This record gives sequence, C-alpha cells and structure tokens, in this order.
Amino acid sequence: MTDIKYETAPDGTELAYREDGGEDLGRCGIFWLGGFKSDMEGSKAEALAALARDTRRSAFRFDYSGHGSSGGFFVDGTISAWLEQTYHMFTRKALGRRIIVGSSMGGWLAMLLYRELQLKNPRAARRIAGLVLLAPAADMTADLMWDSFPDSVKEELAEKGVWMRPSLYGEPYAITARLITDGEKHLILNDGLEVDCPVRILQGDVDPDVPAPHAVKVFNAIAGGDVTLTLIKGGDHRLSTPGNLALLRETVLRLAERADGITV
Repeated sequence: MTDIKYETAPDGTELAYREDGGEDLGRCGIFWLGGFKSDMEGSKAEALAALARDTRRSAFRFDYSGHGSSGGFFVDGTISAWLEQTYHMFTRKALGRRIIVGSSMGGWLAMLLYRELQLKNPRAARRIAGLVLLAPAADMTADLMWDSFPDSVKEELAEKGVWMRPSLYGEPYAITARLITDGEKHLILNDGLEVDCPVRILQGDVDPDVPAPHAVKVFNAIAGGDVTLTLIKGGDHRLSTPGNLALLRETVLRLAERADGITV
C-alpha cells in the first residue's frame, strides 16, 4: 500500500490521499470518490488501487474533511465543502484522463464535479473519460434523508441542529440541519445532467440505503448517448462481495481501455 500524503484544501483542511499504480499519464487513470462517513481504505477503493497497479495506470483516492485520515470534524461537513475539496483534488492533484468512480454520496459528488467542471473549467472536464456510479445517492439530503424523515426527527433537527442516525455498519452518525440545508443548493435530479462521456451505474436490488428505484431516477436524469444501469441481483449497499468487486474492476477497466483507444 502506498503512503498517505496530505494536501491543504482551499478551506485550510489537511486532506489525506493516496496515489496508486503507475505514473504514466498516457494511460487513462482512476479517480475514486467514497461515500458518506466512509474512507479511502475500503474494499472498493482497494480493488481499484490493485487494478491500477495491475494495469500500470494511476489511481487517486482521498478522504473528505471529517472522514478517515483527513482533518476537520464530520459534523462540520457539507456537500459544498466536500465538493470544493473534490474539485481541488481533481484539478490540482489527479492529472491526466480519469474514470471518475463514485460510491453512494461519492456518486452524487461525481455528478456535481462533472457539472462544476463543465461550467468553470471545460479543459479539465474533457479529462473525464467516464463516470462509474455505485448506488449513486444523488440528492440524498432531500430524497433519501429529509423527505423520508418522520416528524420527530425533523423536530429534533430543528431544535438541536443534529440527529444521531442509526447505522447498519457501526456506530450512529450525525446528520446535521446544516447538511440538509446546504444540500438544497446542489440538487441535480430535477434539472438533470448532460454528459459527453459514457456513464455506468451499478446498483444492488436489495440496497436498504439507496433503493433501486432511486438509481432509476439517476439514470433518467442523465442525458447522454451512452448511459447504462446494471441491477445486481442480491446486491446490497456496499457492493463489496468478490463478484461485485470483479464487476466493478471490469466496468472501470473497459472504460479506461476505451479511453486509451483499446478495442475489446
């Protein structure tokens, strides 16, 4: 495993990152975006790091503020802050053509990054050779959080500013009123997203956190000539079984080779 390095984000936060694989920017690389309350050491990120090493291409991963080895506090995090950090890392550290791979919240950030680059930095946007979205939690602060919260939770958020949400994967984690309010500025499904690169959505059919119908909403919101949705029988939110990881590697590699001009 490569050593952890640190980059100072525009807001002053020290962001931890790893670079795996080769340094040949002639080959299309990988840019990983993890999920809400996850870190860059998970099985999917490691599978892509191994893919990069096996195929002599670059893979970049980092922890958002308040996540993993990065500085900051999770309760201070917002979509705005994490998007700014993602934009910074992509434009300053992850050079060359890249397949953007986003899991859960990372799928939303991948879509927002694409839109942001199209508006502010078209040259950098052209480096995106494909999007791979795993159980994409686009608009999660509204569709998957606020809209589904019972009145008791909404009242607690209004009174205390935070609610400790139970998790299937460990200790409860904080959902803040600030996160919900800030997320409204980044809703993307109603307006949709026009893309010029291939998009691959991988979704488990028994995902309790990002239900399959939500992935269909994301699929319908993306306008492009090469967008596919793969529904994985028995797949949960993590999509981390050996079969799931093999599918992820294959999906990313095919897009990377396509960007390299390799036909299969």
